[in-house]
Amino acid sequence: MTGPSFPPRRRFLRQLGAGTGVVIGTSPLLHALADNTAPAVITADRLRPQLPCGVMSGDVTLDKAIVWSKADRPSKMWVEYANNPEWKNPQHMQAVLALPSNDYTARVDLGGLPTGQRTYYRVRFEDLTHPGSFSETLSGSLMVPGGSRKNIRFAFSGDEAGQGFGINEAFGGYRVYESMRRFQPDFFIHSGDQIYADGPIPAEIRLSNGDIWKNIVTPAKSKVAETLDDYRGNFAYNFLDANKRRFAAEVPFLVQWDDHEVRNNWYPDQQIGAAEKRYQQRDLNTLAKHSRRAMFEYNPFRIDASDPDRIYRQFSYGPLLEVFMLDERSYRGKNSPNLQTDINQDSAFLGKAQLQWIKQGLLKSRSTWKVIASDMPISLVVPDLNPDVPKGTFEAWANGDHGKPLGRELEIADLLGFIKKHNIKNVVWVTADVHYAAATYYMPEKAQFTDFKPFWEFIGGPINAGTFGPNEVDKTFGPDVRYVSVPADSKQNRPPTDLLQFFGIAEIDAHTKAMKVSLHDIDGKELYKVDIHPEA
Repeated sequence: MTGPSFPPRRRFLRQLGAGTGVVIGTSPLLHALADNTAPAVITADRLRPQLPCGVMSGDVTLDKAIVWSKADRPSKMWVEYANNPEWKNPQHMQAVLALPSNDYTARVDLGGLPTGQRTYYRVRFEDLTHPGSFSETLSGSLMVPGGSRKNIRFAFSGDEAGQGFGINEAFGGYRVYESMRRFQPDFFIHSGDQIYADGPIPAEIRLSNGDIWKNIVTPAKSKVAETLDDYRGNFAYNFLDANKRRFAAEVPFLVQWDDHEVRNNWYPDQQIGAAEKRYQQRDLNTLAKHSRRAMFEYNPFRIDASDPDRIYRQFSYGPLLEVFMLDERSYRGKNSPNLQTDINQDSAFLGKAQLQWIKQGLLKSRSTWKVIASDMPISLVVPDLNPDVPKGTFEAWANGDHGKPLGRELEIADLLGFIKKHNIKNVVWVTADVHYAAATYYMPEKAQFTDFKPFWEFIGGPINAGTFGPNEVDKTFGPDVRYVSVPADSKQNRPPTDLLQFFGIAEIDAHTKAMKVSLHDIDGKELYKVDIHPEA
């Protein structure tokens, strides 16, 4: 199966910029946008603000979405939007500042968007030191999912720029983004490891077959990230890929983080041990603070003013779907043998407040489907192999003992038991982290812990990184693995040239309410598909 056809990018942009409309305001930019001509004061291109990362949208919900972009100097970002490609009756947002304090990134929160329709937007930056000097106009669009007669389709994956495999233009760059784009998803769940802050990208990698993988390189990606500017440079690097910029201009992102946004297998209050020689800054709380700030700056997050560091959040798309994005880094206890007998700070993975939040969110949801985005899989055993931790230490939920829930498994047992007790229906999990794709059905009759309703978990990734797996499967929650995208004897850290990069597509039928989930390879070929019918 291949994705549906989609207008070529050049024609798509011509359509977005083709119409005329009346714009209220006196800015030269707004008049220029209205008649689709460049302001007369524009001079040489190098004197205009540049937009190195394109445009992006995200955190889309029933009638709102964030539009994001970045300039290269102090500027004002102006945004105009319309609900039609002819640009009839456009609206505009008050300009927002792009300043050195936020690395010249800027965002606006568009409201009152029509549900179940595509919104078109255009972005320009005005130089603060040279008023009237404007950047080029960049165009994008976004779908607001929902509506009683509209299917909802979304993509999911994770893990990009890992194991030194960066942007190789001769290979086609981050090809998964272009393959996902052809499916025209309403939004994309990025399940973490958006950057590999601990993974420098060299100019070349010699592959086992003798071929040379050639990367685009930047100063920020030439070393492990330690400063705020290092982390900013890691996030900026991925926008050098044309496939990601094209995808981001058409598909809203819902983003969470995992370990490589900071450092492999990190947890709060950790200190990097002496065995790791690459770091001068050894305090993980400091590194995590830098990374969180850079991640918020370089993604279309809707910041919660009451809790500005919060990453976990939920998105409602009406009667068909609600999405819950988890944060499995900020509140966890330290990695350990994972055998605690009580839920406490040592065994925490979500933490008390987040666990209560998702319970109440699921309980209150009136949507047919509840999708939980977990950056780490439920039953795959992920050992912490860092040189500064003891052997027998685990990184994810599972502890590999195949018995009754212990350690972090206690939290998920508590959540699954809550779902059953309150008869919360149609919960599906999507995740990434392990660098291969899989589909697993959890069955109480096969489990050591049986107090739960059967459910599905789907794993996507990597987007552009080394391929690993398959991992050992812990049997505590009765996983019946229906599909694995790599063979049992697979070579580890296989390059993207082996074409083992993966993503998932889920689509909910507005009439039957059934969810179809499929897993795909780097070029969009369907590898596995299942139709899940909703529980009555």
